[in-house]
Amino acid sequence: MNAEIITIGDEILIGQIVDTNSAYIAKELNKIGVSVHQITSVEDEWNHILTTLSEAQKRADIVIITGGLGPTKDDITKKCLCEFFNDTLVKDEVVLAHVEELFKKYIDTPISDLNRMQALVPSKAEVLKNSFGTAPGMWLKKDDTVFISMPGVPYEMKALMQDEVIPRIRQRFKRPFILHKTVLTFGMGESAIAEKIESWEEALPAHIRLAYLPNLGKVRLRLSTKGSDPEKMEQEVDDQITSLCQIIGDIIKGVEEEDPIEVQIGNLLKEKNASLATAESFTGGRLASIFTKYAGSSSFFKGSVVAYATEAKVNILGVSQDLIDKNSVVSNEVACEMARKVKALYQTDYAIATTGNAGPSKGDSDADVGTVVLAIATPDDVFAREFNFGNHRDKVVGKAVNKCMELVLDEIYSHK
Repeated sequence: MNAEIITIGDEILIGQIVDTNSAYIAKELNKIGVSVHQITSVEDEWNHILTTLSEAQKRADIVIITGGLGPTKDDITKKCLCEFFNDTLVKDEVVLAHVEELFKKYIDTPISDLNRMQALVPSKAEVLKNSFGTAPGMWLKKDDTVFISMPGVPYEMKALMQDEVIPRIRQRFKRPFILHKTVLTFGMGESAIAEKIESWEEALPAHIRLAYLPNLGKVRLRLSTKGSDPEKMEQEVDDQITSLCQIIGDIIKGVEEEDPIEVQIGNLLKEKNASLATAESFTGGRLASIFTKYAGSSSFFKGSVVAYATEAKVNILGVSQDLIDKNSVVSNEVACEMARKVKALYQTDYAIATTGNAGPSKGDSDADVGTVVLAIATPDDVFAREFNFGNHRDKVVGKAVNKCMELVLDEIYSHK
């Protein structure tokens, strides 16, 4: 089962928006045994769209298209589909009633003829209900290839994938089982890991593939296989992970497909009926954002103070100016005090604090660019670690966030 994804829109090609739809669609397809072999982004241009559709048909069993379904003249996907399928647009009364109901309930501006035109669909299309927007999804078939068109608005597309597209693919296609398991490691670089596990990697069965996915202080090791016996495949991959743990178990922090590290931290805290807060300087709230993107995080994450400037550390967190003057704002002493203060402020069991020079200039400290200090407060103690993560701002912040996750997870485990 091969699929291709086509995203339509000039806004993607000029960098005005980031194409997150393709990543989501690919992941959901992979879960049900459909392999994505190509992702293509095209402009809102007639010939370009038609050529891309034609080329995709030669390669794929399923082609999923997002974008270009709005009511304005620049959105031409439906008309291109009519050309490609030698079809015409017809009014779908169910879609029209849905559009009118949306305007009646949720939209202040009066409905226009342009809005009503959203109910026009190719006559050969099977209409997919878009519960959250005016542009319906469409399911069409040409020869042996299915074409699925959805709006580019992410929350509308995601609902259509879950409610309409995935169930139909499950029902209408026989698919293999695809298994990915990704081992999450921290604290060792890609090449160093490769040297340590070289013999293990060479002994992998031919049907199990290994990929290295390095990212700012962590390396994910993805094991992939495909077949018809999911239980056997699961056991084979688990056996390989067990062998891997015997070699580099000291840097393995879990299997990502089970839970990302921030979810592991949250689950452990909930098990212990414990809580967490953060005091962030150069990370600018990144830690808080990661923890709070999951539903239910309020049961363990109590809050954050983004004390970016030195005066915020003093006036809001209550860090002593004398302590800063004596030790520098980027120091173990200040980081530990930030962790203590935010832990007391939110009355939590654990706290994370970050201070450092992410660059490009030194700011309020004489510490070299890339120098960061990360502090962890536990129910019993507080400690800090100093690192230098290089001279690129995004790299410094990303590595620091990942290192904080590693440090706090280790501390929570040690207090079990």
